[in-house]
Amino acid sequence: MSNRNSTITLTTDFGNSEGYVGAMKGTMLSINPDLLLIDITHEVNAFDVAAAAFVLRQITKYFSAGTVHLVVVDPGVGSARRAVALRHSDQYFVGPDNGLFTLLLETETPDQMVELKAPDDSTLSATFHGRDLFSPAAARLASGTPLEELGTPFAKLKHLQWALPIDDEEGIRGWVVYIDHFGNCITNISRSLFEKRRTGRKIKGYAGSGIIRGIHNTYSDVPVNEPLMLFGSSDLLEIAVNQGSAAELLYVQRGAPVNIVFGNPLDSSSTDGSI
Repeated sequence: MSNRNSTITLTTDFGNSEGYVGAMKGTMLSINPDLLLIDITHEVNAFDVAAAAFVLRQITKYFSAGTVHLVVVDPGVGSARRAVALRHSDQYFVGPDNGLFTLLLETETPDQMVELKAPDDSTLSATFHGRDLFSPAAARLASGTPLEELGTPFAKLKHLQWALPIDDEEGIRGWVVYIDHFGNCITNISRSLFEKRRTGRKIKGYAGSGIIRGIHNTYSDVPVNEPLMLFGSSDLLEIAVNQGSAAELLYVQRGAPVNIVFGNPLDSSSTDGSI
């Protein structure tokens, strides 16, 4: 059994203009007023389980063992989908079993998982499991309740899978998997795959209405309002604009293809690897 601490992170699509997040926090603090509640984001696009998984993939490794991650992006609230709590790699996760956790953890079988028991009384709202089911479970986990006491074991999580890039010696075809607050278009092309296929050649990228040449280290490598390609903090290829929005400038939406073409070998006169 992993160590437990009193930290709970919260990730939802509830926004910050209503009281939904406050109700969840009040529920948890009424169970244990010493809990440390950390907001990751409440601005996930409504019902977008893939976006929530992508955000969480970037942050969970920075939390200590025993942290509980409460994730409520739940388009199937009130339906037959499972409500679950699970342990994986010394951290805990609570939320709906709608594919989000397989995207996040890239496994259908975490170290331990249970389907949550519904409350015995009539307090469970059909439309707000975040408050009435997931929050109490997260609070109890963070307060030391063993996972197995929260519900019944089951075999596999609902399966969703990230799209994989297509690559050959001539180039890579990937897709935009996330667009951040700045309009940076983050693809599913990893640095390792890119370097494996590039083998010292010049490059050209096609995204939306743009043709982008070369690869850069940071946004300020190009003039203001100019597009560029670079690897961001997630080590995934980004289409970006210096002090601007690539999504707006290049008319790129999530799911849009990004094509990388490799050309001739680099020479000493090329500073960015452009074709």
